[in-house]
Amino acid sequence: MYFITVSAMMGTNGEAIAREAAKALQYTFYGEEELYKAAEDLGYLSDLQKLGEKSPALWERLFSEKPKIYLDRLQSVIYEVAKKGDSVFFGRGSQLLLHSFDCAFHVLVIGSLEKRIQRLMEEKGISHEVAERMIHRSDHDKKGFIHFAFHEDWLNPHLYDLVLNTDKLSVGFAVRTIVEGAKTEEIKSCGLDSIVNLKRLSLQRQVESVLLESGLLTSHVFFTIETDDTVRVFGMVNSQETKEKIEALIKRVKGIQKVSNDLLVVQMAMAGL
Repeated sequence: MYFITVSAMMGTNGEAIAREAAKALQYTFYGEEELYKAAEDLGYLSDLQKLGEKSPALWERLFSEKPKIYLDRLQSVIYEVAKKGDSVFFGRGSQLLLHSFDCAFHVLVIGSLEKRIQRLMEEKGISHEVAERMIHRSDHDKKGFIHFAFHEDWLNPHLYDLVLNTDKLSVGFAVRTIVEGAKTEEIKSCGLDSIVNLKRLSLQRQVESVLLESGLLTSHVFFTIETDDTVRVFGMVNSQETKEKIEALIKRVKGIQKVSNDLLVVQMAMAGL
């Protein structure tokens, strides 16, 4: 199986290019609507809608675990659908989530500010001022989201295998270029080990989000995905009740069959440990 990720500046026809490439390759396309549908199946729809593709407000990052919970669930959805194979992902940090897989081909679609403004004016029937403000906001949000989620610059060319400037390139040419690039020998097909890794990554994000949401993922509690259906949790808690609650929460995660609970109950103030 193969993956293509397409990241794009607003006003560059990036989404149209991604959709057409998916169609030409007969791959499944995952944009916002499609990921929302997958998130709804996992029970995470509201979390993805709240996160969007922008950096959470400063106060929320400082005083709440919610952005991290939403991010974990977004990432778990992407890993979950990626297991199905042959997919084109549009945005949402997919270029970084799938960057370690040799079967992934990463594309960035860019353009000059004026060309993007002009294209948006024609597409939306809006003024130059409104189009320019929309583009600046979109660029700002994407930059903030990728920095928050991955501590990366989303326009770093080293994150991509192909950068397309649509100031002069047509949608058709861009699609053909992506299709040809995706078929090269350098883009290796994912094996069964990649599918296992994707499942484990999805479970890791889901378990982390459940424990964060419950407030039980402290600096003394740790977990690892031992196999594709087994979690080992270890560290220290201050009561048997907490130990049992953590195990019960993990068991609720879809796909988890077994929890190896190696938590040590220590009857003392955790702050003094």
